[in-house]
Amino acid sequence: MSIALSVLVALLLDYFLKEPKRFHPLVGFGNVAGLLEKRFHRNSKQGGSIAWCLAVLPWVLFGFILQYSLLDPPVLMAVVAGIVLYLGIGWQSLLGHAMAIAVPLKAGDLTGARAAVAMIVSRDTSELAPEAIASAATESVLENGADAIFSTLFWFCLLGIPGVILYRLSNTLDAMWGYKNQRYLEFGWCAARMDDLLNFIPARLTAVSYALLGDTAVALKAWRDQGRVWKSPNAGPVMAAGAGAINVCLGGAAVYHGELQQRPTLGPASGAKPSAKSIEEACELVNKVLILWVVAIYVVTALMVSIQSASL
Repeated sequence: MSIALSVLVALLLDYFLKEPKRFHPLVGFGNVAGLLEKRFHRNSKQGGSIAWCLAVLPWVLFGFILQYSLLDPPVLMAVVAGIVLYLGIGWQSLLGHAMAIAVPLKAGDLTGARAAVAMIVSRDTSELAPEAIASAATESVLENGADAIFSTLFWFCLLGIPGVILYRLSNTLDAMWGYKNQRYLEFGWCAARMDDLLNFIPARLTAVSYALLGDTAVALKAWRDQGRVWKSPNAGPVMAAGAGAINVCLGGAAVYHGELQQRPTLGPASGAKPSAKSIEEACELVNKVLILWVVAIYVVTALMVSIQSASL
């Protein structure tokens, strides 16, 4: 039951303490990654691959050493693993950022809503209309529900502490280096591909979960029709299924780094327009899926304990 206990510890810490505002390990990691970029950036795949390995693999090795040095007693192992998992998930942080957009948007405070949405998206938000603000926020909640919560839980359940470290550091490097622009097209290739690989299965499990706990038929149709045409192979299924699950029409034109991009539609074309309500519904969907995953983790671990007991 150590995995289930660790998940409980992590979620309780995240709920009551929220994201650490000072001395977050990922901030320090980002600084180290910046130094590695300066050292190895030659606008080449080789330089980017070396930088990725040096940034990630030593910490994954440390995670394996830490995990196997704490096998006994099991409770200590579960608590330490729970603390590491807490540092790797972004449940309350995601919900907090989302509501920081929904509240001023609902009150008609476009300046506040634009400033808040700029904190979580890379598109130009300075002149966004209310519907575009809501669309950006809703898309972010659905996509980051997979990235910040469910993919992290997946890799923790699979590999424990090193799984959390591997996924979160890889995801952070993708956010730093995974852009398809002149500077990062070659250098960021490894970071982008590793993030795609690590997200492939958990993204689709998230999409299935969104569909099961929302408008299932609409979500599955949106996933089937729209998931493959989105620019990201993992965000597409997640966001399409999520949009269908809450019956909202997302996607469309957006400005990134001064360039207008025409993006495909996500969700039913006849669905509701994005609004503060759709942001809240996306948050509710993420919470429902989190409950589903926690219950599933507890059921599976209980079954494993029962099987092990029966075999003794």
